[in-house]
Amino acid sequence: MTHAAQRNEICRVGRSLFERGYVHATAGNISVRLPGDEGYLITPTDACLGFLDPAALAWVAPDGTQRGGATPSKTLALHRRIYDAEPDAACVLHTHSTHLVALTLQGVWQADAIVPPITPYVVMKVGRVPLIPCHRPGDPAAADAVLAAMQAARARGAPLRAVMLDRLGPNVWHRSPAAAMAVLEELEETARLWLLCQPRPEPLDAAQLDELRRHFGACW
Repeated sequence: MTHAAQRNEICRVGRSLFERGYVHATAGNISVRLPGDEGYLITPTDACLGFLDPAALAWVAPDGTQRGGATPSKTLALHRRIYDAEPDAACVLHTHSTHLVALTLQGVWQADAIVPPITPYVVMKVGRVPLIPCHRPGDPAAADAVLAAMQAARARGAPLRAVMLDRLGPNVWHRSPAAAMAVLEELEETARLWLLCQPRPEPLDAAQLDELRRHFGACW
């Protein structure tokens, strides 16, 4: 995909997230990894994802130095750390999705899995999502904590596709902006279901989880 096409896709996904209420104001950011040593495209700092200008997206080198566009998001260091840890990731997406942030304020299910496996699709499409302790936005310590969580999960044989920054929002990654958006949607919907259901539903049992692993390669 050309640079122009990548820029347009970032803007399309950002507008879709904004129009459906997954992001608001200037919250959230999106980046893509470009081929070879071309670096990354990332949304500018304090940009509204609903009104992105393709030409204004920041273009940065693999080492983080800027090559063009507006000033990159202050979360660039975190995005780069995720790309370094996950070779298959071609897009990282961060939002302040309402139900996921509300879940951290109310109390997550477990520190290593913010929502329980209550539906097959959260197991198949998302997997476990650990809670990362609260840091100020852009704090390099948050990037270190995310890297540690990714490395621990990979060592357990269940690589992550998302993490949840306490009181801030999720970071998800996948092979394209559209695929990353789908992970975010599934995770936010699961948080919404968990918060709405009273009494709380029982998680899928061990046999059901094992069946999802066998048939779909699910990681939980």
